[in-house]
Amino acid sequence: MKQLDGTGMKRLHRDTRRQTEARLALLVDGVQGPFNLGSMLRTAAAYRVEHLWIAATDTLPTNAKVGKTALGSERYVPWTACETTAEAVGLAREAGFQLVAIELAEYAVPLDSLDLAPPTCLIVGHEDRGISAATLGTVDHVAYLPQLGKIGSLNVATAGAIAMYEARRQHLS
Repeated sequence: MKQLDGTGMKRLHRDTRRQTEARLALLVDGVQGPFNLGSMLRTAAAYRVEHLWIAATDTLPTNAKVGKTALGSERYVPWTACETTAEAVGLAREAGFQLVAIELAEYAVPLDSLDLAPPTCLIVGHEDRGISAATLGTVDHVAYLPQLGKIGSLNVATAGAIAMYEARRQHLS
């Protein structure tokens, strides 16, 4: 077995892209780390996120450190910077998305138990504080990523990547 070359990878991904037209967006709430944002941008581009709202932070895709991790993928994901998370939530709702917060919170359900087929905007929060209680009160669902090990939480970029994967896995099933 040999690894795919560039043409083989393009064919593989093109065939997968044709299997879904489901809408997926991402809202990043207060994430400060440029490498986290860059990683999420790159993952968002890979999973065909149609829009990224960046709220309550000065860290934007124009930051050189974001670009170091994003590796140019920011040009494939339209993004909007919002001063507040409430503004970003409003814009996502206006665009027709259900809002699914990824948070370790009371009454959160496993992400894979939710129906992510409707247009879905996943929300991930600040590296230490997560998503604010005020924002959690405005979403349609709060979900968590079940973990089996002794570590209780994940890096925000990793959690975002897993959540985007799960949404697309459901879209392709």
